[in-house]
This record gives sequence, C-alpha cells and structure tokens, in this order.
Amino acid sequence: MPLAALALASHGLVGAVESCTVASPRAVSPVIELYTSEGCNSCPPADRWLSTLKASPSVVALAFHVDYWDRLGWKDRFASPAFTNRQATQQAGTGARFSYTPQVVIDGRDRKDWRSIGAPLSSRPPAVVAVSLAREGDRYVATVVPGAGAPARLAAYWAVTEQDHVTAVRAGENEGATLRHDFVVRDYALVPGWSMKTGTAETLRFKPVSAGDAAHPRSVNLVVVDAASGRPVQAVKLAC
Repeated sequence: MPLAALALASHGLVGAVESCTVASPRAVSPVIELYTSEGCNSCPPADRWLSTLKASPSVVALAFHVDYWDRLGWKDRFASPAFTNRQATQQAGTGARFSYTPQVVIDGRDRKDWRSIGAPLSSRPPAVVAVSLAREGDRYVATVVPGAGAPARLAAYWAVTEQDHVTAVRAGENEGATLRHDFVVRDYALVPGWSMKTGTAETLRFKPVSAGDAAHPRSVNLVVVDAASGRPVQAVKLAC
C-alpha cells in the first residue's frame, strides 16, 4: 500500500462520526504533551494555554497529570504514576535536565518558550509514515505504513483524552481555585518497537480500559514515534 493512499491533503482529521475512521495528513501532525498537576500553582496558565488548542483540529494534544505533587496537600484525580514515569523516561530525549511542571513537550522536544507559541507549528515537514485509524465496536485498529525515509524501527503509544473537566481544589497550592482541564489523558498504553520495510503495513489494536462519559468528549490518539529517538513521526486522533 503506497504512502499516498493513506495520506490526505487536508489538515488531517477527516471522516464523519458515522464512519468512525481517520487518516493522517501528508504533513506530520503536531504532537503537544503537557505534564501538569492540580497541586502545582504554576500549572493553571499552561492548562489554559493547552485548552486554546481545541481550535486547532490538526494538533494532537495530551495532558499528562503527574503524581509527584499528590503528597503535598492535594491529590490530583487525573494523576498516574505511569505519566510520571513517562516524563522521566522521556527526559533525555526531550532535552530537559529534570522533570518539572508545567512542562510542555512539542514534537518530542522540551519547550520552555510555550507561552510565546501561537498557532502551533503551522509549517510542518512532510510525513514519512502514514497512519489510518478506525473504531471497530469497542476496539480501535490502526494501520501504519512507512514511506521513503522512515526510521528503521518504529514504536507508538495510545492515549485516550477527555475534554471539559472541572475541579474545585480544596487544599494544596491551588486551594480555593476552580481548575478547568482539556485533553486529559485517561488511558495510556505503549506499543513496543518493531522493524518495518518501506511500504509494509503494521496493524495495531487497542481497547480502552476506562469507561467514557458523554459529558466529557473523548478522542483516541495514536502517536507513532522513531523507536531510537522517541520523537513523533506521525499522529492521528479519532473522536466518535
């Protein structure tokens, strides 16, 4: 299957809800990860900045709530040790010297200048990997096809995100604040690295663990990365 067969000229999120399918664009989709916590009083501005990306349908945005703030007065209901571990293991590759919040990682690189970034990365490089994603009942199936110039080994991760969460914080650094969160990661699963040949498709399958809630619209995100560097080579999201 040629790369162009899966790539689309649009900004990337196509397919009606009825079909529950999406294909990646010809350019690499921006991947923005925020490491945050409800217990951190410097995090709300970053949370609000991430929420502005709801107006950017081509962006794959992920808010990972870490748990190392939980012992300091307020337990973040969205925090997970898996997210803390992800931040730590990605540290060397992102260029960060240590784990901190709020941390914004764009396309695998630590970006302390996130406040000055407007529309994220409107000029995008061409993709060397094409991805299609479809829902099949309670499962999701993706097809990953490398093109010319793709890394010798790929890996991936799945993340289910939810929108429109609100928390009234009653303790800790944000005591008395009402916090609003979008792109909150609720499920997360790593896909081990695999070797591929140009034009050879790989099928990935995923079943979310947590139950959905109509009050919090969901997206299933798949980020494909260079297994050597951990940096994204393509990403898609599907909301249906």
